[in-house]
Amino acid sequence: MTDSWQTVARLADHLEDHSTLPRAQRVLLQLLKIQEEAGEVAEAVIGAMGQNPRKGHSHTWQDVEAEVCDVIVTGMVALTRMNPDAPAVFARHLERIAARDLHEAEAATQ
Repeated sequence: MTDSWQTVARLADHLEDHSTLPRAQRVLLQLLKIQEEAGEVAEAVIGAMGQNPRKGHSHTWQDVEAEVCDVIVTGMVALTRMNPDAPAVFARHLERIAARDLHEAEAATQ
């Protein structure tokens, strides 16, 4: 897991090094990038299901997986650009979600 966050930090640094925009605009554009990537997931799902009459089966489920990975990486980069302590922020948030959702699931089975 640490290696993934190190790679994400390098990606975030690369983006920071190549932008002349003010910090607030850089972060905002990175957040908008998440939506752009999510749209590519939707396009890939539609293509994998052959539901675009013009394109037919234009994508595979492996394409969908790749697009989902792009969303995840883009979100990780966004969090890193917002907060240099992104791994800890994410870990705490994941723990809260797990405590809430897994606790509810366990209570429902009892």
